[in-house]
Amino acid sequence: MKKVIILVISIISLIFVYNNINKAEDIIPDEAIRFRVIANSNTIYDQNIKLQIRNVVQNKIFELLKGKTTLESTRKVLKENINEIENLVKETLEKLNYDKKYEVNYGYNYFPKKEYKGIEYKEGKYESLVIALGEAKGDNFWCVLFPPLCLVEVSEEETTDAEYTFFVKELIDKFFK
Repeated sequence: MKKVIILVISIISLIFVYNNINKAEDIIPDEAIRFRVIANSNTIYDQNIKLQIRNVVQNKIFELLKGKTTLESTRKVLKENINEIENLVKETLEKLNYDKKYEVNYGYNYFPKKEYKGIEYKEGKYESLVIALGEAKGDNFWCVLFPPLCLVEVSEEETTDAEYTFFVKELIDKFFK
């Protein structure tokens, strides 16, 4: 009987923790700064250009925002370095022999409605850094710079594999061995 009670409590705890973790990860706070790169079109070439711009700009922003923990400090760094970001985009596009127009804009920019991981994000104007390539009619990449959700992904790409364990699973395993 003791094992059944522990199992039921463990399962309930696991469900509660899992639901709260997902809610915390999936909600973008009202006070957020987004990052978006819009491709010229959906051709393989244009989508590849978009990804290369995303990579170089995201890496630069990661470098610039290291240690910044507030919305205001993030906003200040982006505003102070917008010219450097624009130059980085220009230089990268020149190296890629990309001859179409582009625009780099930091401010309140339109984002269409988006569903991501089961959460629907409303369309609207959001504080953001947007890079529009060419006609900007292709699929886009977007993430959240503050809180630094996409920058965490960048730093995780640079780490080695880690093994994760879950306490409740270890507890269940212990009682059923």
